[in-house]
Amino acid sequence: MFAMSFAFSCPLLRRSLAVALTGALAACSTLPDYHRPAVDVPSQFAGATPGWAQAAPADAAPRGPWWTIFGDPVLDQLEARVDVSNQTVRKAVAQVQQARSMVDYQRAGFFPTITAGAAQNRSRISQNVQGRSLAGKTVPDYSAGVSASWEPDLFGRVRDSVAGAQANADASAADLEAVRLSMSADLAVDYFALRSLDTQKKLLDDSVQAYAHALNLLQQQLKNGAIDASAVAQATTQLEATRTQDTDIDVTRAQMQHAIATLIGEPASTFALPPNGSAVAPPAIPVGVPSQLLERRPDIAAAERRVAAANAQIGVAHAAFFPDLMLSASAGLESTFFAPWLSAPSLFWSIGSQLVGTLFDGGQRSATLHGATAQYDGTVADYRQSVLVAFQQVEDNLSALNSLADEAASQQRATSAADLSLRLTTNRYNAGAVSYLDVVTAQTIALTNERTADQIAARRLESSVLLLKALGGTWHDVGANPTAADVAAAAVAAKPGAEAGIDPVAGKRAMRPAGQSEMRSVTQSAGT
Repeated sequence: MFAMSFAFSCPLLRRSLAVALTGALAACSTLPDYHRPAVDVPSQFAGATPGWAQAAPADAAPRGPWWTIFGDPVLDQLEARVDVSNQTVRKAVAQVQQARSMVDYQRAGFFPTITAGAAQNRSRISQNVQGRSLAGKTVPDYSAGVSASWEPDLFGRVRDSVAGAQANADASAADLEAVRLSMSADLAVDYFALRSLDTQKKLLDDSVQAYAHALNLLQQQLKNGAIDASAVAQATTQLEATRTQDTDIDVTRAQMQHAIATLIGEPASTFALPPNGSAVAPPAIPVGVPSQLLERRPDIAAAERRVAAANAQIGVAHAAFFPDLMLSASAGLESTFFAPWLSAPSLFWSIGSQLVGTLFDGGQRSATLHGATAQYDGTVADYRQSVLVAFQQVEDNLSALNSLADEAASQQRATSAADLSLRLTTNRYNAGAVSYLDVVTAQTIALTNERTADQIAARRLESSVLLLKALGGTWHDVGANPTAADVAAAAVAAKPGAEAGIDPVAGKRAMRPAGQSEMRSVTQSAGT
């Protein structure tokens, strides 16, 4: 109360505050005008076919659970755990919090610094010092006071620092979204790879069972003298080779399951996923025009915000060429004796201002400005490189999806031909026209083509996930616009040549679920 009434009663203090306020209001900024760096954007994606749905994305818009377009509830449950338990995501969250605290730190420069303290000491001046009235005496001192200092932001140094810190915080937030997108995409890729292994595992398990049954029948025929030992040896070789492939699937699946456990933040020893060999069709992916890619990719947004932060550092470097104004004031009580310490005569105060500018520093400020400018140029290059990489990733996966659709159709024709060859060879073996080696060869070709078809389907799913990642994830509700989704599905997944029982979307034949009818026919034939 005393300090406040004193402050308003002092004309000098009022004039100083008025001058400071006027200077603060009239403060100018040395921050260069900022514009997002220009990047040449193509008018359309080279790998896109007509009919793609045009989205309306923005980096600030919520992306939502993009993985739900695959329609897999197990994947949905796993993805929900990434944002909660993944340690890489947690680290990114901590980095965002750290960047935001730096914004508060820089913003504190707008306000004065006020300190308060109390002290008590005793001092003695040498008795041999001449010209001092207290020579040879011990003097106690009691003091308590408040001091304040404030540097008005005349040339925008603090504002530029705040702008740079805010841009860095925005970049960290975009980095967090990029990490989330990357982790969720990695999880989806690993999950669909595991599903593909389950499909191949089921195929190999059925094959091992069929081959083992055939071997038992051939061994019985060998005992009866109906065949020679070469057929049994060939069947044994085929069975053990297939069993080896079946065991190798177990090793790869275990490693993939451990990778998924790490992504969801769970120890590998306590995590397990039950096998699921059902087929998953590639989804319809809503895609926008190329220029919108600059808005939906979080890593591009982060790179652009770092350009803005570097631009703010140029403003800070410019502000160093101008003088600094420092306003200070202090007031308190001081007395040699404690008794009259709280009385009015013990009051002391001071108020003043100081204008300081650097006249010569050997080129230090110029070097700092040149360094800030070079850093800005570097961030612009990083931003443009991020855009180029983003377009490369989109085009790579568009090309992969288009090529894999053709490859899947071709492979299904090859698989159908291998199945027909197996049936014909089996019939010829039953008629005694060929040896059992021909049957084994036909069975091996049929099994290889079945596995290749499943591997292509897995690659299509992986490319779909990577395309979504390259596009920055999707927040568009596919179900809300079935017409656009149907068009997109036809453009991405469907290809000509849907004959011979081929599903153009799933790329799988509807002839038989497990692809084992030919193997069963061989087993039955071997027993006749």
